[in-house]
Amino acid sequence: MDTGTAHVERDPDHPERVTLHVNGVPSSGLDLADPGFLAFEYMQEMAAVLALLPTGPLRVVHLGAAGCALARHVEHERPGSRQLGVDVDARLLTLVREWFALPRSPLLRLRADDAYRALESLPERSYDVVVRDVFAGDRTPEHLAGAAFARAAHRVLRPGGVLLANCADRPPLELARREVATLAAAFGPAAAAEGRLAAVAEPGVLKGRRYGNVVLAAVRATSGDAGDDTGGDTAGDTGESGTSGADLRDPALGRALRTLPVPAHLLVGAELERFAGTATPLP
Repeated sequence: MDTGTAHVERDPDHPERVTLHVNGVPSSGLDLADPGFLAFEYMQEMAAVLALLPTGPLRVVHLGAAGCALARHVEHERPGSRQLGVDVDARLLTLVREWFALPRSPLLRLRADDAYRALESLPERSYDVVVRDVFAGDRTPEHLAGAAFARAAHRVLRPGGVLLANCADRPPLELARREVATLAAAFGPAAAAEGRLAAVAEPGVLKGRRYGNVVLAAVRATSGDAGDDTGGDTAGDTGESGTSGADLRDPALGRALRTLPVPAHLLVGAELERFAGTATPLP
């Protein structure tokens, strides 16, 4: 492909299940016969958060599309969703269209572009969900983890919309803590107290035992809420008013995460604030 190599491996025990490797790194796990299947634990955690949003189609932008596993899942669970997948590698996007049964355009449009540049180009309040799943090696590129990115994601989200960011980190989780502080600055200082900010990971990762994925979720305040400082502008290019705000403190989310094949722990409210501690926002 344009930026290296991609190859697909089949699961010998489940021939319909495949893993897409990008430059040697497992990047997407799919079941060719089951579009709702999610192989990676962090994507299962993201799906649990998405389940809090009101029923019906969603508008979702995926930054770091790879094999579009989460986009397939969203279309399976919420038919008629309009989604945009962004990846820097144009050849990879062509290949995954050929290899996998992806929703066709306009249900799923694919764009070859830098993730931040694509996000900046989107209208204000135009998406229900922004997913950030972009890596250079084992780290998120700096321009996709700082204050400018957090503000751009907040701008693009409709009221009640949610940012889901995959943060891969190692002990002592300094990056994850600083990303929580960064999102709090962009989504409002009361975001944690209002249940609009959360972190999700396996207990072993949160306890600093090993490298792993931390899913960060941030919800844009609904119009009129204290955390929404943007006034009464419209919902972007469709004129819709956006989703009602998800409360990440909802006990249903904690239960869903605890009952995943690999149980995960939810940090919200005061527990999240203790996790972030005195971490400073990323520049």
